[in-house]
Amino acid sequence: MSGSLTAILLSALAMTIIVGIRYLAASGLFAWLTGKVRPGLYASLRPQIGREIYWSLLSAAIYGIPAGIVAWGWDKLGWTLIYTDISAYPLWYVPVSIFLYLLAQDTWFYWTHRWMHRPHIFRIAHAVHHASRPPTAWAAMSFHPLEALTLAIFVPLLVFLIPIHIFALAIVLTIMTIMGVTNHMGWEIFPRFIVEGVAGRWLITASHHQRHHADYRCNYGLYFRFWDRLCRTDTGLGSFEQEGRSGRSGVSPPHGGQPERPA
Repeated sequence: MSGSLTAILLSALAMTIIVGIRYLAASGLFAWLTGKVRPGLYASLRPQIGREIYWSLLSAAIYGIPAGIVAWGWDKLGWTLIYTDISAYPLWYVPVSIFLYLLAQDTWFYWTHRWMHRPHIFRIAHAVHHASRPPTAWAAMSFHPLEALTLAIFVPLLVFLIPIHIFALAIVLTIMTIMGVTNHMGWEIFPRFIVEGVAGRWLITASHHQRHHADYRCNYGLYFRFWDRLCRTDTGLGSFEQEGRSGRSGVSPPHGGQPERPA
């Protein structure tokens, strides 16, 4: 029993380190890119970035613990529906499983995110994330531990419910990381024909999420605009120039952080 407990703890530690390194590498890369493409954009935000890194590394541990436990169970006891034999399911199921995971995660995120904007829970937890005004590439995992926990448990639970090839799972995690960082950079990395075209009507990019960080009461989705459109919380794209200036001015959250217009 003690040997198993040690193995579980080591697995959780390893996952925490992996998540932390993944965060530092991805956010560091896009922060460097921001410095090249938008020189000086983060120049006045060094104290904020320091807080974002602190909360993000704390979140890395919260993400790493359930992931490490599930990884140990999958490896030693055959837990989960993660498979490694590509022939176990038809090839067409690989992209389908990726989409199912993204859709499920987007749904979970939308509704927990709206809940986080209830005044009481906002003040307790979600205000940590919204202290990034304007957000930077380092803000993607800047969460209070309570919020980090609600996000960290979902994919480890999902692998017990929906079969997925380990390579497809790696793609899901890569998309999650890249979208999380690029949606908080404070500028739009995708070309206008995507953002303002057919794809942009359904996919969330930095332009869409920027409006959420400015207005608080709209644009709650993670990957897709489906739930925002269905629930009438989609208010379109934001303006980086105007919202960036308001963010730097230290304006308080509107209505004390109360988020929602009637859906």
